[in-house]
Amino acid sequence: MSYLISPGYRRALAARKAPLRLAVPGFAHPLVAPAEWGGLQRAGLPLDWVAIGGGAPREPDGVSGGPGSRQDPYWLSAVVPLRTSGARVLGHLDVRYGTRSFGELLSDAQRYLNWYRVDGFALARCPDDEAGLSGIRRMAGALRTLHDGAHLVLSHGTHPSPGYADVGDQLVTYAGPWSGYRWSRAAEWTVDHPPERFCHLVHGVPRTHLDEALRVARWQGAGTVYFTDRTDRDALDPWESLPGYWDDFVSRIGPGVSE
Repeated sequence: MSYLISPGYRRALAARKAPLRLAVPGFAHPLVAPAEWGGLQRAGLPLDWVAIGGGAPREPDGVSGGPGSRQDPYWLSAVVPLRTSGARVLGHLDVRYGTRSFGELLSDAQRYLNWYRVDGFALARCPDDEAGLSGIRRMAGALRTLHDGAHLVLSHGTHPSPGYADVGDQLVTYAGPWSGYRWSRAAEWTVDHPPERFCHLVHGVPRTHLDEALRVARWQGAGTVYFTDRTDRDALDPWESLPGYWDDFVSRIGPGVSE
């Protein structure tokens, strides 16, 4: 009897049949990965968001990616067609678990806005505990002051304290290998939110397990995903190149995978 089913559980059931969207956490620089960035211009691609300026942590400060010290024509050439196609473009900001200074992050954000007119920001290595929440809330407020309507993705890589759902437009609640993803479970509080609030980024997914991975995403209530067969053994950053099964993966995004 449907009246005995909680609203949260009904939303979880709907998520299992809802179309999925694609997130792209950031390929390598367009100069060395032109095919990857060119592939995102494909008509009808169900893109939720694409992050620019990412990459493996830099030495010696350990900060990953960023807008650089001046406008890069290669990044601009990648961004303009995406914006023309209606895709949401986000600037990669490495929060470094709350240890980066407020001023550094705002400076990076302003350069992304000035040079690439980004639609928002992906906050990488975001803290996930209650102690870090006030700092992220302050940062989110400042970013939305810089750009009214900025779309904010908080990339925790795990389920954070529920309060973060009041701060970000979307939370990355899993980022890691397939070996952990296939046995993962969603936090109970997530059923009170629609699937578009959650994103999963999974590397090391074999082609033969794509359908299984999509089922996991839907059962856990994620509306946005990115799966790749690249691993952290192949490269320091497994997101820097297209998966070997890109066309197959994209073709499966949309109508729910049959149970």
